[in-house]
Amino acid sequence: MAAIEEDDVWVILEEQHEEIMAAKTLAQDHDLAFNLQMQEALAVSRAAHTSSPALDFTGGEPEEGDGFDYTSLILEDIARVDQERRDREVGVQEMKRLKVDLDRRIHDQRFAKEIMNIPDADWSKDGDYFHKPYSLEEASSSSSAVKVPPPFSAIGFESFRVYCKGLVSEEMIGETRVTVGGVGVALCDSSDILIWEVAKVLGADESKSPQIAELEAILRALDEALTFDLGRVTFFIDDFNLFNYVTGRVEPRQSAVATLVNKVALLQKKFSYCQPSLLTRNDVKFVFKLARDAIVSQIKWPEETSKGKTFKETCVICYEGITVDKMFSVDGCFHRFCFSCMKQHVEVKLLGGKTATCPSDGCKSEVKMDCCAKFLDPKLVEVMIQRKKEGSINVSDKVYCPYPKCSELMAKAEVFEYTKQFFVGTEQSPARKCMKCGLFFCMQCKVPWHYKDTCDDFSKSKRYQNAGDGMLKSLAQSKRWRQCIRCNNMVELAFGCYHITCRCGYEFCYTCGAEWKNKKATCACPIWNERNIIRETNVNRRR
Repeated sequence: MAAIEEDDVWVILEEQHEEIMAAKTLAQDHDLAFNLQMQEALAVSRAAHTSSPALDFTGGEPEEGDGFDYTSLILEDIARVDQERRDREVGVQEMKRLKVDLDRRIHDQRFAKEIMNIPDADWSKDGDYFHKPYSLEEASSSSSAVKVPPPFSAIGFESFRVYCKGLVSEEMIGETRVTVGGVGVALCDSSDILIWEVAKVLGADESKSPQIAELEAILRALDEALTFDLGRVTFFIDDFNLFNYVTGRVEPRQSAVATLVNKVALLQKKFSYCQPSLLTRNDVKFVFKLARDAIVSQIKWPEETSKGKTFKETCVICYEGITVDKMFSVDGCFHRFCFSCMKQHVEVKLLGGKTATCPSDGCKSEVKMDCCAKFLDPKLVEVMIQRKKEGSINVSDKVYCPYPKCSELMAKAEVFEYTKQFFVGTEQSPARKCMKCGLFFCMQCKVPWHYKDTCDDFSKSKRYQNAGDGMLKSLAQSKRWRQCIRCNNMVELAFGCYHITCRCGYEFCYTCGAEWKNKKATCACPIWNERNIIRETNVNRRR
């Protein structure tokens, strides 16, 4: 019995030995496979970082003294992966914080509306005890049958506005012309308050077609809305054809466009409410700028200078590399040109008496004068702003401040509304308050305000005769000038017929002042005097 038991023990020991050897062999195989994988990974990393030949994968060790630090490379890869992991964690936490902030804002807005609807009697009695604290626990508990993503229930019920814009543009990078695209996305609450914005670069394949860029913008916008767990959204489109595609009214002919339209339709089903709406170009202006910023990020390049690193762009007019701080962006289209080219372009237009528009071919965006102070003489900018303001106000509605040191141009309606804030009985009085210098003047007499005299009394006084308007009328009487009864503009006939057309459009007889109707005189005065007809074309000079 003892012998049998001893044999059994030896059998058991032999089996254990075989198992240990098999395990050892398996471990060696695992180590060999691991080493091979590590060598392949090192070879790929080495090829990405240096131009050295690939590693030998025969299983041999790298030769000593080859000048490559594998340990540092591995540590860099590990640090990079770890940093990416931490960045993702920070991004997730930041997104959670933004969702909570948005949910709290919606809660506060609803609570504020409830407070505004409380009757005054109830408020005076129970107002001090009326409260509605915000808590995530309450937000996550919802008895409604509608499925709302927890714990942000307020977000799921609120309606949001989603703006998006995709752009494609031909740009210059150095001496190379490239086609680049960009997307701008903005999420706003029901009050149009911005809560999130994104500027994304489109790849080369995505940026070939403007419609594809627009659809990519819609897809990105809906993805961002789903990231915030928004339940009800309205996304806005400024392209009528694209709006017809998305709403299903028209079938797109291009397969690429049809594929993206189908993707939009699939994303729409993930919301409790998601519908498109058509807007004009001006209403998506801020996302237009985001898309343009994404394009600009692709066409600038870094350059080392004595002051450090700077970024440059290529001006499409002069084809020079210009630092980004010397590039001007046209408001409305956001085309960009260097200060020097824009200065020449704007000055030529202004000297020709025209309004400056964007120099880009086919673009009609107006160059705003108040934005040109970066490259134009400030005095010229001020003059052109004044000239533009004069052109925007009808001649009969213009009012100038009579104080010589001011002379501010105003419209009758705006100075009337402004004066109502300071002067009682503005409707019955010609007194007006200048919107620039703040001094009162008489709009009828065109002189500083005569506090104790009526307009009739003042017009008979010596003060009026010595004032600017009184002196002008005295001069006009001696020179036999005629005053337009509609806009009070003074007209001098130098040569030509007696039929006068004032700059305000009013037609009258220069001899007696009677109105002309339907290009015919209403008086019996002669139409001309032969001594005044000195040219074949009748020309009237007006002052």
